[in-house]
Amino acid sequence: MLPQSEYLTLDATALAEGIHRQRFRCTDVTAAAIARAEAVNPAINAIVADNYEAALAQAALVDKNPALLQRSNFAGLPFLIKDLTAVAGLQQTNGSRLFAGFMATRNGAITQKYLDAGLFVLGKTNTPEFGVTLTTEPAANGVTRNPWNLAYSTGGSSGGAAAAVAAGIVPVAHATDGGGSIRIPAACCGLFGLKPSRGLTAIEETLGECWSGMSVGHVVSQTVRDSAGFLDLIKLDTPGLFPQPPAPASFLQAALSAPRKLRIAVQTTHPFGEIVDPDCVTAVSNAAQLCAALGHDVETITAPLDYQPVARAMSRLINFHVWQAVAPRLKALNKSLPASGLEASTLIMAENGSKTSADDYVQARDSLRMTELKMAEFHRRCDVIISPVLAKVPAKLGWLDMNSSDMQQYISRFKAYSGFTALYNGSGQPSMSVPLHRTADDLPVGVMFSAGWGNDALLLQLARQLEHAQPWPRYAKAMVVP
Repeated sequence: MLPQSEYLTLDATALAEGIHRQRFRCTDVTAAAIARAEAVNPAINAIVADNYEAALAQAALVDKNPALLQRSNFAGLPFLIKDLTAVAGLQQTNGSRLFAGFMATRNGAITQKYLDAGLFVLGKTNTPEFGVTLTTEPAANGVTRNPWNLAYSTGGSSGGAAAAVAAGIVPVAHATDGGGSIRIPAACCGLFGLKPSRGLTAIEETLGECWSGMSVGHVVSQTVRDSAGFLDLIKLDTPGLFPQPPAPASFLQAALSAPRKLRIAVQTTHPFGEIVDPDCVTAVSNAAQLCAALGHDVETITAPLDYQPVARAMSRLINFHVWQAVAPRLKALNKSLPASGLEASTLIMAENGSKTSADDYVQARDSLRMTELKMAEFHRRCDVIISPVLAKVPAKLGWLDMNSSDMQQYISRFKAYSGFTALYNGSGQPSMSVPLHRTADDLPVGVMFSAGWGNDALLLQLARQLEHAQPWPRYAKAMVVP
């Protein structure tokens, strides 16, 4: 038996070490995760499809066959997969009413990596429809609430994953990031979240499934070492759809080393001229001061480039890929787009995507390639950029409504809330949110650190240095009910 009081103090690395050293059994850890889920999930709605019985059966099998623990350092742990990613035999609603009742018949590429590493799928986590907005409040599966204050958003689109980790159900959970969807929920929920370099990790097998390379998969976690260790599980051994960036033999081992003296640029002005909340500015300023105190060189910039062409290109590509995801389902159900049941903002995106021409697509891809080249040039003189993750502190639930009767208000709020993260999806660079600030109301505020393509290990080294210099709360010990 693993008491909740002990389970909640252990990150994935410590839990795995406990299993592998026979301090406790796989079934003890899995049962503790299930007990925590049953206690807190009714309040936060992080898990939208459970797989508890099967996970316990798999854990029992490993307890009887300890040789199965040799599959990886994390073998024997329960794990959660975001509901945009396929797990054979489990639902995959993609956060959409259009996909209600859809059951995956195969495993996604990243899912297979986790299964090969000996993890057990405990369930699927909530996401907004197709992962296309900044909060997690889908009409299909209901609102996910922030464990730090249940009246507030978790961010999106990996909001279910972040809520589960922040509430202590599991210490690490799968997440994806196509425009900020690892970093934004990590920032809102007080977690660490790294978006890896394009080409580093296992992605889906087609351009459509990874939004032409803008979307990558990894995790949100309570600790930096868990993120580094899980990156070792999913990094590619051979190139996939995109060029493979340089990588150490082990990200976990690399993260244990202190970073070299870094040239750090600080950006607090919004790329599109929106107002940045004082808490978000303070978070970045304090992080810059901390970096300087740790021996790094720090300077202020306005922005590394003009974000407008990146935003236009990404919007066009995402709209196209939303339509690409919707069209086969409409055909299978014999439904028209207006009768699809899509949420209002998603419907507009799908309609726009259906009009995308080959020239539109190629021009957008060309624009993002130019962004890659410009950012590579910028990083010749700068190692890391510090900026806000979001322009505002975590939003209250309902503030960003995908079904608003005033869609112009939705678009305006979307732009005012975000703006910083998507550049690094367009360029394919690694970028991370580090939980270094709290508001007066004790809401988490993340700070974003971004580096040149292939410098994932450098970011992990810096994150580990920051974690030691300014430790953060691991999870929301007392969830605040509104």
